[in-house]
Amino acid sequence: MVEYFLQPYLLLTHLFMMRAKIFLFLGLLVTITLVACIGQNDFDREDNFELVAFDQTIQFEQKISAYDLFQGRASDLIPNNDFHLVELSSPLFTDYAHKQRLIKLPNGEKIEKDALDRLEFPNGTILAKTFFYYHDDRDTSLGKRIIETRLLIKEASNWNAATYVWNNEQSDASLINRGAETEVSWINTNGRSLSTLYRVPTQNDCGTCHQSNNQITPLGPTLMNLNRIVSRKGADINQLKHLQNVGLLNEFVLQNMPTIVDYKDINIPLDQRGRAYLAMNCAHCHNPDGWNRSSERRFDFSFETPLRQTGILDKKEKISRTMANGRMPFNGTTILDEEGLELIQEYLRGL
Repeated sequence: MVEYFLQPYLLLTHLFMMRAKIFLFLGLLVTITLVACIGQNDFDREDNFELVAFDQTIQFEQKISAYDLFQGRASDLIPNNDFHLVELSSPLFTDYAHKQRLIKLPNGEKIEKDALDRLEFPNGTILAKTFFYYHDDRDTSLGKRIIETRLLIKEASNWNAATYVWNNEQSDASLINRGAETEVSWINTNGRSLSTLYRVPTQNDCGTCHQSNNQITPLGPTLMNLNRIVSRKGADINQLKHLQNVGLLNEFVLQNMPTIVDYKDINIPLDQRGRAYLAMNCAHCHNPDGWNRSSERRFDFSFETPLRQTGILDKKEKISRTMANGRMPFNGTTILDEEGLELIQEYLRGL
């Protein structure tokens, strides 16, 4: 009999508890939304950005081996005779990955330097960049793991971008468009064990960074970034001169050609290193001709832009905070560039 009279009371209690849980859930949802909105700023990293569509003027092969980049065992990364190694003074940081950069031109064609010191690549040019990790940076003889190879191929005056992910056997790589993730572990030069969930970019990611005036364009191999000393056949030589010697670059006087410093070289003045880091890791988006969302921020981190026109002086704290929070660079990183952050914070403090 008592249980009979208690049933309505228990039912009402249950209903009130359910209602309380619903309100609690809605309150938490609103709080999370408000926190997210409050945290937004000029450097927000949002995945729901506007897709950038680029015309493709070629059909990419399904396997990287179809391009004959390498001779012998593919995993040794020994370039074929028609592919030439190029090196940059200041590279883009990509989760501490090592990179091999190759270039191939059609027979009889050359890269031309124009009056504004820009490099014009002929149709048929192939730029290849392969990302890999040594198992132990202290001893490269212990082997490496190759993650991906990215291609830029110019045809009909249009650059086409593609990404290939290497198989577990390290014998070949397959074309992907939707990106991928893979666990990577290695030991750095200080003996520290590191790991990350490496992110292979989608085709849209490539277009987001590799664009200028709404067209895909190479980022690294600029005249100033190629203007450095390299070792070829046991001798040191200016890389631009070497490219001229092997018939890849048109003839011009190298004296007084623009150059960019190596931001990792501690013997170079701090202000030049700081500007070089921002130029190579940020300026591909943050310049007047870059991705529209970034160019609207009114930054211009290009190395040659006068400091007072870059926007750096007005946003020092925001730049430092955004890098420290891992929100920039926008693409290509999943872990913090600790050395790069230390460099930029020291550089900004000195301004």
